[in-house]
Amino acid sequence: MSAEVAAYIAALPPDQREALADLRARLKALLPDHIEVMSYAMPGFRQPDPKGRMVAGYAAFAKHLGLYPHSGSVIPQIECAPFKASKSGVLFTPDRPLPDALLRAIIETRQAEIAAGYGRKG
Repeated sequence: MSAEVAAYIAALPPDQREALADLRARLKALLPDHIEVMSYAMPGFRQPDPKGRMVAGYAAFAKHLGLYPHSGSVIPQIECAPFKASKSGVLFTPDRPLPDALLRAIIETRQAEIAAGYGRKG
């Protein structure tokens, strides 16, 4: 874990700290070769190549946690109910984490989008 990510998670209240540490471990298992970074003031995972794209980020807020695939077109493609979602992310709480199947669907959809060249300039 990067020092910045460790500091971000360590500064959270215990329930959020535990929930995001668990999410981080689950993301790491889905993205074992990816680089853990801070991006847009949130922890996340970037592709391992020098021009690697962000695959997903996560963050804690006062009343919820969020997972953000760094794309406005991923979440609308996935059924996220009963979780609250916007085009940029899906919200959850420490006592109701994202199920593995939903997490996997978000990551796989984002990876497919990146592989297809979505959002590349030039």
